[in-house]
Amino acid sequence: MARVFPEGRLAYGMQLPVQSQSGLYAERWEAAAGPEDLVAVARAADRSGFGYLATCDHVAIPRRLATAMSAVWYDPVATLAHLGAVTENLRLLSHVAIVGLRHPLVTAKQYATVDQLCGGRLVLGVGAGHVPEEFEALGVPFAERGAVLDESIDALRVALGPQEYPSFRGERFAFQGLGQLPRPLQSRVPIWVGGSSPAALRRAAVRGDGWLPQGDPREELPAQIARLRGLRERAGVAEPLEVGAITEPLYVGRPGWDTGPRTLTGPAEELAASLRAYADMGVDQIQVRFRSRSREELIDQVTAFGREVGPLLAT
Repeated sequence: MARVFPEGRLAYGMQLPVQSQSGLYAERWEAAAGPEDLVAVARAADRSGFGYLATCDHVAIPRRLATAMSAVWYDPVATLAHLGAVTENLRLLSHVAIVGLRHPLVTAKQYATVDQLCGGRLVLGVGAGHVPEEFEALGVPFAERGAVLDESIDALRVALGPQEYPSFRGERFAFQGLGQLPRPLQSRVPIWVGGSSPAALRRAAVRGDGWLPQGDPREELPAQIARLRGLRERAGVAEPLEVGAITEPLYVGRPGWDTGPRTLTGPAEELAASLRAYADMGVDQIQVRFRSRSREELIDQVTAFGREVGPLLAT
C-alpha cells in the first residue's frame, strides 16, 4: 500500500508555474520569470499547507507544436531535486514523467536519488506521452508507447523496491545482478498514472497507486471514476486507489480584472463549497491553479487559499 494522503480530507496540490509554459495555462508574467520565482512560489505553497508541488516532462518540442506548447519545459528530475532542497513538508510529484522515453534503470536511479535527497517525499506520476517527434528522436517507437509504459511501470516497481540488486525480465527490458544505491527512502514509492483515455484508465486501475486525469471536465469525472473502480475490482486489486482531479482555474476573492470564463472566483466559503463537490464524486486530491498577473499576486493567492480555503475542505 502506498497511500499518500489520509482519507477524510480533500488534499490539494498545485502544478508549478514557470517550469512549463504551455499556452493552455501559462500566465503572461511567466515568460520573463526564472528559477528564483519558481522557488518563491514553492516556498509559499510549503508554508501554506499544500500537499504537493508538480512538474511536467518533455525532452524536446517540435516546431509545429512550439507556438501552442512552448519549448519551456524544465527537466522534472533536476527541478524536483532543487525544490526538495528549499521546501520541507509537501510532496514532490512528476505530473507526468514520460518514463517510456528512458530505460527503467535510468528512471529508477534518478527518482530514487530524488527520494533520498528530499527525505522520502517523492510521488512518481507517469504517462504515455503524445509527441511523435520526441519519441522518434530518442529511438522509441511512438506506436508502442502504451505497451512500453506498461512494462516500464512493472520494471520500476522492482527497480524502486527495497532490493539493492533488483531483478526483472520483460519483453523489452531485463536486468539482474546490477546494484543501484541509494535506494529510495520510501519502502514503496507511490506511482500515480496519468491520462484519461480508456487505455490510461485500465493502466491506472491495474498498475497504479493513484490516477491523474488530464483535465477531465467536472461533469465527466463521476463516470470515469466509476469505470476506474470497476476495472480495478475486476482486476482483483484490493489496495486503495487515490483519485485526483484538476480543478477549474481559481481566484480567491473578487478580482478586479477579467480572469476568464471558466475561473472559479469568490470568498473562501464559496470556493470551498464548490471544491468539496469533487470529494463527493470520490476524488481524494485536487490540483489547483490560480490566475495571476505577477509572482506577487500568485503568492498572495497561494497564501490565501492555504489560510482560508484549505481548512474548509475537510470531508
